[in-house]
Amino acid sequence: MASSNSTPDNRDFSLFHLGDFQLESGEVLPQAFLAYKTFGDIKNPAIIHPTSYTAFIHETASVILDSRASLNPSKYFIVVPALFSNGQSTSPSNSPNLRDKFPSITFADNVRAQYLLVTQKLGLTKVKAVVGFSMGGAQAYQWAVQYPDFMDVVVPICASAKNAIHNNVFLEGVKSSLIAARGGISLGIGKGQRYPSNEPWTPQQKEVGLKAFGRVYAGWGLSQAWYRQKLFTKFFGAKDEEEFLQTFWEPWGLKNDPDDLLVMLQTWQLGDISKSPEFGGDLRKALQSIKCRVVVAPVETDLYFPPEDSRFEVENMLPGRGTLAVVPSVWGHWGGGCVDSTADLQFLDEAMAKVFAE
Repeated sequence: MASSNSTPDNRDFSLFHLGDFQLESGEVLPQAFLAYKTFGDIKNPAIIHPTSYTAFIHETASVILDSRASLNPSKYFIVVPALFSNGQSTSPSNSPNLRDKFPSITFADNVRAQYLLVTQKLGLTKVKAVVGFSMGGAQAYQWAVQYPDFMDVVVPICASAKNAIHNNVFLEGVKSSLIAARGGISLGIGKGQRYPSNEPWTPQQKEVGLKAFGRVYAGWGLSQAWYRQKLFTKFFGAKDEEEFLQTFWEPWGLKNDPDDLLVMLQTWQLGDISKSPEFGGDLRKALQSIKCRVVVAPVETDLYFPPEDSRFEVENMLPGRGTLAVVPSVWGHWGGGCVDSTADLQFLDEAMAKVFAE
């Protein structure tokens, strides 16, 4: 996740057309397409690096650098596929006929589309790694159980194999703050929302809702210690927390389409690698099915992907599969993907490079 907001290069990507795409729910996403961009030479070992919540492809790609040992486009062929509903792949914002009836999308749906992209379009038969931050990390976990022989390593950064109860409660608050601007009510965790009428969002409702969304998220994305140290002044030039809310978090919210946010949020809430019939909801069984190496990298101050959840996941994998690499940082959730937290990115780079080399 980059600290800057959207820039003109948010349209610099290619499209992979999927046709009428059958979803896990049984619904069909008509004339679906996946946005993606590649970096480096396709002859090199490949890495899949999916986008995260609210992130465009160019923001996700901000951590792909020649100076890195892991996400280095001179050493690896890196594919960045966009989540359904991020505004670049098929989304409510670019599918007018579906805006009010966009189907429920799961991580399994996203990963199957990505598999078709890298095998049918790009011709890959194996990849070195799947690396992802936040919702990108949840996709990395999903890759590990859905296509267990396709990669050598997965790296979920600030993510989880199954979305935690506390995480879902946090997301309900974010969702409710957004839909309140349109008089909406939540139908429950993973179940979407209802509005008093089918009228589309007005410009005023969008502004009010998205600013509220940004302000609520502000208290979760960064840690208490980060705010206590007033790092908003050092890194963002804000004189106080109110200016930080106005100059960073509200614009961060306003760059998004509200319906896109809500579909991605539902995908996030439904995250659970054990939902497949072969696991029957048994998370331990799903974790033990993972065949590749796993570097699970939480940030020690992340408020909704805490290290204790990651520790449980590693402890329930088969011996030798999982490595826990806790990032020592005050940056909270942002420590896993923000280009401003340079020390954290260096820590992650070294942890990934070590396992890649093995």
